[in-house]
Amino acid sequence: MTVFDNGLSAIRLTDHERTAIRELSEFGLYEALLGRRSRRFPVGGSIPGGPLAFTSRKESRPLTDVQRALVLATVTGQTGWHFGITRHPDYAPQFPNYNGSAIGRVIPSAAGFHTTDFFFTDDSGTYFLSTRDDVLDTAWQSGSLDDQDDVEAALNAVIARAVKLSDDRLYLPRQQPYLEGHNIWIANWPGSLLVIPVADLAQQTLLNIAFFNQNGYAIYDDVNDRPIPGIDTFAHRLHNFDEPQPLSFIEQYSLAEASAELMTASYAGHLALGGIGLGGWSFDGIDRISMLGASGNPDVPGLGFRYDEDPRWSMPNPTGREGIFETSTIAHHGSARAVVEALVERKFGAGGPYHPPTPGRWRDNPGVRGSAAPFDEEFVELLTLQLQYIDDTFGKFPGTVPSVWIMNYLQAQHLDTDFYDTLFTPGAYLPTHAREQERWQS
Repeated sequence: MTVFDNGLSAIRLTDHERTAIRELSEFGLYEALLGRRSRRFPVGGSIPGGPLAFTSRKESRPLTDVQRALVLATVTGQTGWHFGITRHPDYAPQFPNYNGSAIGRVIPSAAGFHTTDFFFTDDSGTYFLSTRDDVLDTAWQSGSLDDQDDVEAALNAVIARAVKLSDDRLYLPRQQPYLEGHNIWIANWPGSLLVIPVADLAQQTLLNIAFFNQNGYAIYDDVNDRPIPGIDTFAHRLHNFDEPQPLSFIEQYSLAEASAELMTASYAGHLALGGIGLGGWSFDGIDRISMLGASGNPDVPGLGFRYDEDPRWSMPNPTGREGIFETSTIAHHGSARAVVEALVERKFGAGGPYHPPTPGRWRDNPGVRGSAAPFDEEFVELLTLQLQYIDDTFGKFPGTVPSVWIMNYLQAQHLDTDFYDTLFTPGAYLPTHAREQERWQS
């Protein structure tokens, strides 16, 4: 058995699993949509009292390697190259250059920014799984479920990217404020897989500032009711300069867009659970500050993100984990200019959406990608000015929202159908749940 550097075993599909994947390929969209429910009670679970009191007679057990890989590939998986922003009259004849990434994923992303990446934890440890850049050699593409060899290659390509951060399941005390009260009994339960989408909200905001600047708008500090000092020197390239966009609006706009990425990632995984026959649900009932490592309790390191505190803020502000998930903040890049230059590299450098050699779906990929207007020196200075002002004024970037954002988690686990047979009417789970162990475990 091949083992990757992260300690995860390579997938080698058995005949039994190949049959299960063939059945999974036949599971319909509307079956997934209409059959989606939060099914929280796992094997090994217990509700000690109340109208739904029940104790499982089965032991907790982890997902199989194939089940775990299927869930991870669904939530995080890349699906090839996206089509870019097809046209914008203000850019013609050049190709619009909004995108942050060249890849398409299962999740949609506003303007192709793709600022979300992923962590996960289970009984084998805690991991980082990045899929927002560098397209996999074997993408998780339409039609691939019809060929089990393609499935095997795609699943291995996903799990090989995981970076192991710890040999232990992520620790969160079973009490508030770490877990929301109604999740204390079950969140991050032994045997479960917990997938944690995390957004670089700082980069989402910087990309949106660039977006509005490119569309001719200046940014106005509506919180302090003043223009950004020095921005008037760039008025000649901002044709809507007299109609500035409020900073608080842009940051809330960025928060909403990033939340959509996080939610659709967990939702895609939730739909997949029905097809695989797993229990679980999408939820937001884990304290994000504790998850990121800023709870203030040294016994609860969470994901180990660095964070800052300031009397002006109501909560600490995590900014990332060095060498793993580094946000577009001065804390991780050293200066506002370096933050902007890193963004330029992501967009226009090797593998980026506007790097001519990057492959894609067009017949003339170099011609299309190479036609996008670069961020010239003046535009880099404009972005640097605004980022530096926000950081100086509010003590962080972005100014009014966190630098890192978590919204929804996905938990996947083996369902104890006895609980539902005893306390629910028929139809509380799907036929795939009834046959889960038979289908996936020979």
